[in-house]
Order: sequence, then C-alpha cells, then structure tokens
Amino acid sequence: MVERTVLAGARVVLPTGVAEGGRVTVEGGRIAMNVPHEEITFDLTGHWIVPGFVDIHVHGGGGASFSAGSAEEALTAIRAHRAHGTTTMVASTVTGDLDDLARQAAVLAELTEQGDLAGIHFEGPFISPHRCGAHQPELLRDPDPADVRKLVDAARGAARMVTLAPELPGGLESVRMLAEHGVIAAVGHTDSTYEATLDAIEAGATVATHLFNAMPSLLHRAPGPIAALLEDERVTVELINDGTHLHPAVLELAFARAGADRVAFITDAMGAAGMNDGMYPLGPMRVEVKDGVARIADGPTAGSIAGSTLTLDTAFKRAVTVDGLPVEDAVRALSANPARLLGVADRVGSLETGKDADLVVLDASYDLAGVMRKGEWLVRPEVG
Repeated sequence: MVERTVLAGARVVLPTGVAEGGRVTVEGGRIAMNVPHEEITFDLTGHWIVPGFVDIHVHGGGGASFSAGSAEEALTAIRAHRAHGTTTMVASTVTGDLDDLARQAAVLAELTEQGDLAGIHFEGPFISPHRCGAHQPELLRDPDPADVRKLVDAARGAARMVTLAPELPGGLESVRMLAEHGVIAAVGHTDSTYEATLDAIEAGATVATHLFNAMPSLLHRAPGPIAALLEDERVTVELINDGTHLHPAVLELAFARAGADRVAFITDAMGAAGMNDGMYPLGPMRVEVKDGVARIADGPTAGSIAGSTLTLDTAFKRAVTVDGLPVEDAVRALSANPARLLGVADRVGSLETGKDADLVVLDASYDLAGVMRKGEWLVRPEVG
C-alpha cells in the first residue's frame, strides 16, 4: 500500500495564489489529489508551505565544492543545500584548465544521471579578464566555439548553462552554438557594451549571470549590459540576495524593470555555505570567510568577493522581511522561474497535482521548519 501523507492547516503558496488553511496530499513521492476527510498527518497551522527551491548557480556548500572532481564532495554539498530547502540544483564549476573541467564534468554528469543534480553550469573560463572577479586570471581564455563545445560534450548531455563574455573573440558564435544544442548561454563576467549585449541576446543568450556583479555599472551615457539584460523579455536575471552583493534598492529596481517572472534568486554559494568563518578552497584559489562574507585570500584578485555563503532559505526570508516582496513573488524567484528556465517545470517549481512532492515548510517568521523531497522528509517539522 502506497503511503499517503497529508499536510494541513498551513498557508499554501499555489500558482494561483495563497490558500489559507490549505492542504497538500503526498502519495508515492508526488503531490496527489486531495481526498475529503483524509486523516491529517501533519497539522501545520501557523506555517507556510512553498515549493522546493531551485538553484541554478551554486558552487558548493557544507565545506565541499563541486569543483573538487569528487562525487563524495559533490554529494556533501548537495545534502548541505537540501537541508536549507534547495531540492533541485545545478552544480557550477569555476574557471580552470579545460581538461580539469572536463574531468569535473564527468563526475557531475554521473550525479545528474542519478538524479542528484539537475545539470552542470560552467562559469568560466570564457570570461573577461577585466571582470574576472573570483576567477584565476591566467586560466581565462576566449570563448572559441570548439573549446566551449569540448566542455559541453564532456558533460554527456548534462550541460545546462555556460557563462561567457560575448564581446570576446568567438563569443557570439559560441552563444549561437550553445543555443542550437539546447544549452543556456548566460552573459556574465563581461565588459560588454549595451550594443554588444543586445547582439548576444539576439544570438540566443537568455540569462544574466548574477546581474550587476562582475559587469560594468549602469551609467547614463553608457548603459552597458545591465540595461540590455533588464529590458529584454527573453532574459532571466540572476540575483544574489544576501545583503552583500546587492543593495535592496538595486534589487527593487531589477524587479520593477524585469518583473517577478524574469528573476531567479541564486546563491552563487561556495563551500563555506552552511559553515563557520575560516579558509576554504574555491577551485584552485583560497578563500577567506569573515563575518559570513567570502573573499579571495591572496593573488592578483585578493579581496574580491568569492561567491557567497548564502542558502536559499535565507534568501527567501530576506526577500519577504527586508526587501518587502510578496511571498508569491519570492516563490517565483526561488522556484517557478528557475524551474521553467531549466525546462523542468513539469516536475518541480510549483505545488500542483502530479508534480514531485518537493516542498519547504516555513514558520510564521519565515524560518525553515521542514524540507520534503520526492515525498521524503529531509528536515522533519516538529509539529503534530
């Protein structure tokens, strides 16, 4: 007999709005039709139920990195973020030697095939040396389509996104090649102009990698990539909502211009997510985390922000309590929009009958109280 779990009494955030005193029935790992008079298994009165979070840009967590080339480390990072509500995630690499990246891709592809990951995001090495941020400058290279294709092929169908600087030689050709192969071309770590960014979008780029960060500022005579990426309806913009990468006013600007259906909150987290301050590796670099902020410890990019230590439950709470977003808009940015972008919205990203039972329970203060993935509690709510 298939086990049935009923969650009742909570505010349930559905695609149609918030259902007060709502009810979610889980059976066989999926959301099932509600059955009248079903026995209540969990009374979640005073709580929220939202879809499991979807992170399209995360480098590690729990002291582990996706760039280590180790399945064990990758699984440690996956478990760390699942405990904070991220039930679907794309593993992001950092700039490295192409052969090393290909070896990392082989490990991550296997985890994708097993269902532990939703795919791979290659962030670098095809990025601008003028906007490299926490990427090692000497390992950067132009986005020659043959080199980009090498990484896509190494991922064995698991490549979901490649971040590149489209103004570099081969940039537009690589964007076109990625689009033709069903891989998301993302504009990021770029020194591109407004006009060159428009060309990249026309060529098939559909994502802005951590908008505002690692790209020219928005200026009144030189709007740069930010204006181009915000104004085009085909582009989803990533935002890191940790209070360090973006001022709340800038986040409000992005929502006002792009709209709630075009924003995807990401963590861009490195291995220190969910951990204490200290020293951590990020690809070939050393990162120091102090007061929860990660920065490159040494070398030519010392002091640069090195991703984040963010988890998406914190991003959700900040969105509602600090940024003043409606809960429904926060759900779009953390679940529905990234799921649609990845092409997995038929299975995850919203609470609808037939979809995977991936959900997050939040208390009245928007703190995480429970996490379910495919019908299994990863964090069990302490309620009746």
